[in-house]
Amino acid sequence: MKSLEENKYWIWLSLIPCLGSKKKQELLKIHKSPEAIYNLKEKELLKIKGIGKKTIEAMLDSNIRKYVTKHIAYMQRNKINIISIYDKEYPRLLKEIYDLPISLYVKGNVSILNRKSISIVGCREASAYGIKATKYFAYHLTKQGINIVSGLAKGVDSYAHIGSICGQSDSYPHVDNDNTCGKTIAVVGNGLDMVYPKENDFLAKQIVKKGGVILSEYPLGTKPEKMNFPARNRIISGLSKGVIVIEAKEKSGTLITVDFALEQGRDVFVVPGNINSIHSVGTNRLIQEGAKLVTNYSDII
Repeated sequence: MKSLEENKYWIWLSLIPCLGSKKKQELLKIHKSPEAIYNLKEKELLKIKGIGKKTIEAMLDSNIRKYVTKHIAYMQRNKINIISIYDKEYPRLLKEIYDLPISLYVKGNVSILNRKSISIVGCREASAYGIKATKYFAYHLTKQGINIVSGLAKGVDSYAHIGSICGQSDSYPHVDNDNTCGKTIAVVGNGLDMVYPKENDFLAKQIVKKGGVILSEYPLGTKPEKMNFPARNRIISGLSKGVIVIEAKEKSGTLITVDFALEQGRDVFVVPGNINSIHSVGTNRLIQEGAKLVTNYSDII
């Protein structure tokens, strides 16, 4: 993996506000490298379609350029790196999606990013049934050598990570048995200099300790704004061969991940829920609409 100093132009490009991943892809197609984009003069930037005055000002802003040095110092201290679409560590499956992130901030074992993965997503207010089902699928699929991908949020996301690193035990967070560990990938909607929600700080450390990885397309200092999470969901599905949905309300953010999965040509698996539970309205409807009903991990294998 390249050094942070070699990747400083990728860090700079990630810091430019109002410059989406599609526009960054267009710029890279023309100029070939972030360093070449960094060295563009104002006259050259003004000729580029779709880039406004504010964005040009940010691209030329000396304060943003100086901030890269602070980024690198923090990342070195906290073992955070950045990988780009030009690096071999970048997930191959993610390159298939329409709106791929051109770079990813990563903490942990990046070598697993190109192993077979499946996502588990669902309700933040998970029921006892949902928690048990999540841990069951996460544990047994990691035992088959499959990474579990989720979003480190409350509820199903958290238990997907827990099931992969600690099995189906109810004694988390006290379990520390490496023999039960699978590998899990947490995709977050904020910078890697913070953990959201805060109560998952221990879980985040365990994910890295057990050989997993936490990643984000957002630079350090990015707060967990509401708008970041739908964008984050396209990466969760994009990293995976398929998505398992465990508990989702009628209007749930989980269904955004399902939409991305379908657009990306991923399989959608759904665990059926209690017909009397509001947490199962979304999942049961997905089954009615043709998603694959699963009751055992072998249904997915």
